[in-house]
Amino acid sequence: MLNPNILLVRSATYSKLYVSFVCAALLAFLSSCSADLSIQRESYLTEESIIATHYSIVFVIHGDGDYLYHDTNGNKYKADEVTLAKAKRVAQQNPHAEVFIFYQKPRKHFLFFLPLKDGEFYYYRNGYLIVNELYWRDQEESNFNIEVGFYHRFRANKQNEIANVFLYFGHEIPEFGGAGYDASYPDRKFTVHDLANGLKNLKQDSTRFDLMILSTCFGGTPYTIGTLGPFAKYIIASPENLHLSYFDLQLLEQLDLNLIEGEIPAFAKRFANLAFNRLTKDVQTAVSVALYDVDRVQEFINSVYKIYDHTLTTLRGDTRTHLTTVEHCDCADIPEYSLPTISDGVYVLYRPANFGRLKNKQNHSGWECWREIIP
Repeated sequence: MLNPNILLVRSATYSKLYVSFVCAALLAFLSSCSADLSIQRESYLTEESIIATHYSIVFVIHGDGDYLYHDTNGNKYKADEVTLAKAKRVAQQNPHAEVFIFYQKPRKHFLFFLPLKDGEFYYYRNGYLIVNELYWRDQEESNFNIEVGFYHRFRANKQNEIANVFLYFGHEIPEFGGAGYDASYPDRKFTVHDLANGLKNLKQDSTRFDLMILSTCFGGTPYTIGTLGPFAKYIIASPENLHLSYFDLQLLEQLDLNLIEGEIPAFAKRFANLAFNRLTKDVQTAVSVALYDVDRVQEFINSVYKIYDHTLTTLRGDTRTHLTTVEHCDCADIPEYSLPTISDGVYVLYRPANFGRLKNKQNHSGWECWREIIP
């Protein structure tokens, strides 16, 4: 029979070890918070040997949701992490670019009760990682204050700039409502209007991004393009379900070879075609990618604004309306939207689904609308 005194000694020893472990872990946690990752080489930015930047690229990667998918071999991937890796590769492969990457992560806790920072910022210049910091994302209103602060703090001189590009990766951005977009903050709202406010703060000099890429489902609506249009000259989006919400980024690598000054429209078409070709190989459902010349599509947007706004107002105010009673559809399938200007300024790539009730639909206007489902 064991001596009770020995048991008490062992118990006390284990308790001390546990307390020591917790204290050490807590100290490490607090140290990591204060250190903030901070691979900061800001002195590099002032050296005479710095190479001028010709391209500025901003990535916003929303990872606070269900982005798990399986490839054709059954391998599991987290699409947001895959996209982050691709964004880093773009940054490393462009010696004449500056690249901002904002990665919005799920909220996690240390030792179950201490919250960890849920945003991570990367700044690359001339192919090198200059800054890597953790930060707190907005807990309530989506105002992008932290992201805007990082952007203006490190933004390079625009004197020699050929192009600046903005990319957003995530789920379908709601046009109304917006609660539950972030899995970590179910009461927090995020809508197209909130994204527009963030872009407005980024572009404080009233200039526009040369190209905006919305890697989300159902981004090609009159409201979305109309609301984000003041901040971009060209927008690539999908009026359909985009499947995992991720475009191919290969063409953004080595921009010195892939993008010639003044050829943004041609580059954007190549990007759209590359994305479309990849998607049609990977999925059996409908695939559509559209390129919008923002200035040219304004006439159509203005013509249908009141109709579309009335639809959104009805959806916002009708508490009985759910996604089971309304659905997305091609705007051209609604008579009020089938105007002579519907195709002006829109380059559309479309392939119907290989199955289902719309498998014989051979064309798409490039614009997505809402319609009520008739029982």
